[in-house]
Amino acid sequence: MSQFNRRESLKTLAAMAAAGSLGGWSALAQAQKALTVGVIYVGPRDDYGYNQSHAAAAALLKKMPGIKVVEEENVPETAAVQKTMTGMIQQDGASLLFPTSFGYFDPHILAQAAKYPDVRFSHCGGMWTDGKHPKNVGSFFGYIDECQFLNGVIAGHMTKSNKIAFIAAKPIPQVLRNINAFTLGARSVKPGITCSVIFTGDWSMAVKEAEATNSLADQGCDVFTMHVDGPKVIVETAAKRGKMVCGYHASQAKLAPNAYLTGAEWNWITPYKTIVDAAQAGKPHPNFLRGGLKEEYVKMSPYGPMVTDVAKKNADEIKAKMIAGGFDIFKGGQKDNKGAVVIPAGKSLKQTDLELEKMNYLVEGVVGSIG
Repeated sequence: MSQFNRRESLKTLAAMAAAGSLGGWSALAQAQKALTVGVIYVGPRDDYGYNQSHAAAAALLKKMPGIKVVEEENVPETAAVQKTMTGMIQQDGASLLFPTSFGYFDPHILAQAAKYPDVRFSHCGGMWTDGKHPKNVGSFFGYIDECQFLNGVIAGHMTKSNKIAFIAAKPIPQVLRNINAFTLGARSVKPGITCSVIFTGDWSMAVKEAEATNSLADQGCDVFTMHVDGPKVIVETAAKRGKMVCGYHASQAKLAPNAYLTGAEWNWITPYKTIVDAAQAGKPHPNFLRGGLKEEYVKMSPYGPMVTDVAKKNADEIKAKMIAGGFDIFKGGQKDNKGAVVIPAGKSLKQTDLELEKMNYLVEGVVGSIG
């Protein structure tokens, strides 16, 4: 029935265009085909975090001409996601899928891509590799470590204990990159600052997230950030303990207006639109998309009322350099927190350097271990 509806929609669209009832974009509608897009979330769409950031982009997609969006939330990183993808393809007629969670990629997306070579799969955060992965699969991600560095700059100015905290899900490269950027941002203000990290073990572990927040608060940490799917528990727990927070994924300012300093947010509609435009126009599937503040893949939350003018000025100046392409977060001579040099002297890594997407260490100043 869904296939019939899609065919009928195409006929109606063509008829409307011929009648001139589509106004100024009738020529565009004729040039592009109707597209059903599937978006899959590992958690709830209203989690104040990762899933909500993707749901916000999906909501904007729904407003684009010729686009139908189907969604499913709370889909685990197991064979269950393959069933969801199959259903969207076979029942809803989806020809472009955004399976958003990290663990969906291998083996699940790769298995489905082989079964459905005419369907496009765009995964968030994975490492698509030419010659290794199929052409109907793509990867997109943002340089949100730029925002986490700026979070760290603000934290560096605002901390009184010189102890800051990071609560993380899993020690994958993207998470380690954020922990390291946050720490380096803070230490660019005060070199003696330490950042204590606790890994909870999974993307959504509310009890462990609360326990970790309370534990690090007990240890004297007074500014918190995180890389978990839904930061709500951490933000609210830290605020109740009288601590300050830098948010992640989306804005959590309304959850703790007197504790929220700023935050690192995604702006997923930028890559989504690039991928959708290519599908509608019949152009090759974008296999590898990356962007930062300059490309508007990421953005900062507005500053909270307690952030000092000095802190704002420092962060804004660095942000301007990042957008201009004149600031490197990971510079030569960098040591890990065990004392080994991980970036040789004289070598700075640009955001586009794929070496950063393979990060497997914690920098000097981080208290904690990957193991």
